[in-house]
Amino acid sequence: MKQVVQNYKSGELAVLDVPVPGCKPGGVLVRSAYSLISTGTELMKVSEAGMSMLGKARSRPDQVAKVMQSVATNGLPATYRKVMGKLDSYTPLGYSLCGVVEQVGAGIDDVKAGDLVACAGNEHALHAELNWVPKNLYTPVPDGLAPRHAAFGTVGSIAMQGVRQGEPQLGEVALVIGLGLIGQLVVQLLGASGVRVVGADPDPARCELAERLGAVACGDPASAALEAAVAELTDGHGVDQVYLAAGGGSNQPVELAARLCRDRGRVVDIGKCRLDLPWNAYYEKELDVRFSRSYGPGRYDPEYELEGRDYPIGYVRWTERRNLACFLDLVARGRVDVEPLVSHVADFEDAVETYRRLKDGELKAVAVLFRYPEQPEEAREGETAQAPSVAVPAVRRSGTAPAPARSAGSPVRLAFVGAGNYATSMLLPHLARREGVELSTVVTTTALSAANAQRKFGFAEATTDLDAVLGDKSIDAVFVVTRHSSHAELTRKALLAGKTVFVEKPLALTEDELAGVLAAVEESGNDRLQVGFNRRFAPLLTEAKERFGVRTGPASLRYLVNAGQLQHGSWYLRQGTEGSRFEGEGGHFVDTASWLLDADPVSVYAVAPSGNEDLQVVLRYPDGSTATISYVTTGAPGFPKETLDLLADGKVLKLDDFVRASVYGRSRWLSSRLPKARDKGQNAELAAFVMAVRTGGPMPVPLESLVATTAATLAVRSALASGAPVELERAR
Repeated sequence: MKQVVQNYKSGELAVLDVPVPGCKPGGVLVRSAYSLISTGTELMKVSEAGMSMLGKARSRPDQVAKVMQSVATNGLPATYRKVMGKLDSYTPLGYSLCGVVEQVGAGIDDVKAGDLVACAGNEHALHAELNWVPKNLYTPVPDGLAPRHAAFGTVGSIAMQGVRQGEPQLGEVALVIGLGLIGQLVVQLLGASGVRVVGADPDPARCELAERLGAVACGDPASAALEAAVAELTDGHGVDQVYLAAGGGSNQPVELAARLCRDRGRVVDIGKCRLDLPWNAYYEKELDVRFSRSYGPGRYDPEYELEGRDYPIGYVRWTERRNLACFLDLVARGRVDVEPLVSHVADFEDAVETYRRLKDGELKAVAVLFRYPEQPEEAREGETAQAPSVAVPAVRRSGTAPAPARSAGSPVRLAFVGAGNYATSMLLPHLARREGVELSTVVTTTALSAANAQRKFGFAEATTDLDAVLGDKSIDAVFVVTRHSSHAELTRKALLAGKTVFVEKPLALTEDELAGVLAAVEESGNDRLQVGFNRRFAPLLTEAKERFGVRTGPASLRYLVNAGQLQHGSWYLRQGTEGSRFEGEGGHFVDTASWLLDADPVSVYAVAPSGNEDLQVVLRYPDGSTATISYVTTGAPGFPKETLDLLADGKVLKLDDFVRASVYGRSRWLSSRLPKARDKGQNAELAAFVMAVRTGGPMPVPLESLVATTAATLAVRSALASGAPVELERAR
């Protein structure tokens, strides 16, 4: 097998052929899928190896002291031979990975061959194709968690142990100094603990990333703005705790900690930074300085790590292994998001070049993963490697779903669940002035928002009781316009209650939620559902499609979405509960592409540049057509939000942000005049929906298309995790 090694004397890095480790009792043999480079700890070790002997001595005074003791005990010649022999040998790198159990040793009964596990330890979770890992240094990976995300388990445990040492309390304010890999994870763990976080780092990109991941404010440690933010958040008292996640030889972090910490606050050292504590500053505030030792209790204890002797949970609640399992659970449940931290994924065979690029500063990265030849997504237990796939659930109906009976000439009675910004600005103004529509009831979680919507748009009733609305047989249709995480469940309930449903995008945030909606369709026979994919109803785009005409050959579609940055605090940023931004609104663009190409996609491929939420999504269609959706958040705010080009059969359709459209062919058509405002189709969509409710006719978009669009949008996550196209297989 192959393993990454380094010669500490010469600094040489290599991928060596070494023997496969034996599967000893008390542990498992694991074939690596992904291993994580600790860009702090490992790069420090790599950099030290490249120093002169004098430089090495200066960087490790603790080791120099040991050498001097050996000289006094054993003499200079013997000590020299011992030191040179140790330096001139290969040492391993790596300590955090995810892989598949290949063989189980005696005494192990919690996993079996083929199980996915996350592993820890700088002697057992190495950058190597195979590792033997003792019981207390691995844990099973929760169902649904991508292997590349599970590979963060060890560094996540380091961050978690640091947070535990700080003993955060709900409502406190913390300062994280150093926003590298560990610092970014500390920010998220504190946020999950109900703590408001301020970050400090001289790198603006890392500050921006931390803010997107939950920090209230971030800035340069030397900036006055950072101190002002702390003062504002704490009423001038200072932060309750400081986490030192920085490295290097500067004493600035501990000095900043003293300056911004409150009286009797806590300072936790997680990283390896200079710690010349300014005595007066720490004494006057009586600061509590704590150290966090690696992954948690059990670390450096051979009886725990090698012999598998666990600590009783009643005495030691959080051990290394329990920290590892807890962190993976948080990632699996979306409380911690590690995907934005992945700056680069390199093939394992390119390890030496990857380290060189990191050391030289050519590759700027927060986290870098090694991807091994046989990954769990691609091949399991000797199976032939296949492209990853996602099943598009079949739409099954228990019978013909009749439209609810309505009296001729009676108004269409609508209920709204949710009355937020989108509902009150883009939907209700159109419906309030539409003839033949009666706004019956508005349901919100707070009484005041319901009362406001009732007053503004003339709802007959306002309530916080959803069940009363679903049980009201006089209501023809229910609009679900709540936050994304509730869409699928509310839609499911409304369908089971026999209502026609209009749900804003997204229909679902997970495959299980989508399956739940379709189970309600099958159980009730009610398929009267519309998702708010309004672009296909936009007047300019519908006219342009008509002008373009029928296609005869494959098409190429390019869709640029200049999404821009969200304001700090937007609920759209709560990826743990509300999904990613693309999962939230990407269905708009997938639906538009599929409507223009008159088909549903058969595969999805996606790539994401490091450090932001930008995406490149490529959809492939049955006739060979492709649609590329560039979803970017880093563009100029003044540039149009949506531009689209469709090329086929010697013709080009061009849409400029719903204010101008054109078609080029034998002759050119250009929309005659600029509209007074961008019309993205909401009014026409609502008209079609109301007509379907009034007449009992077909819904504006077939349910099969809504499901295919939702499945394709959700498949982007799988495509990012696998790094390969995901086939969309229609379930039968």
